Amino acid sequence: GTADTGAVVYCPCCGEAGETALHPGSGTRQEYVEDCEVCCRPWRVSVAYADDGTAAVEVAPPDGD
Repeated sequence: GTADTGAVVYCPCCGEAGETALHPGSGTRQEYVEDCEVCCRPWRVSVAYADDGTAAVEVAPPDGD
C-alpha cells in the first residue's frame, strides 16, 4: 500500500493551518519538533502509522501545554 506523506495540521500557538511532510520510512511512531510556517514558534509533531499506511498526526507546543 501507499503511506501518507503529508498532513494538514493547525498550529497550537497561532491556529493557522499548514502542511507538514511525513516520512513513513522513519518508523511507525515518530516524534519531532517543527516550526510553524506562519508564526515561527515550534511545535511537537507526533505521528503514528496504521497498518494500511494512514497517519494519525497530532501537534502540541513543545512543552506539552
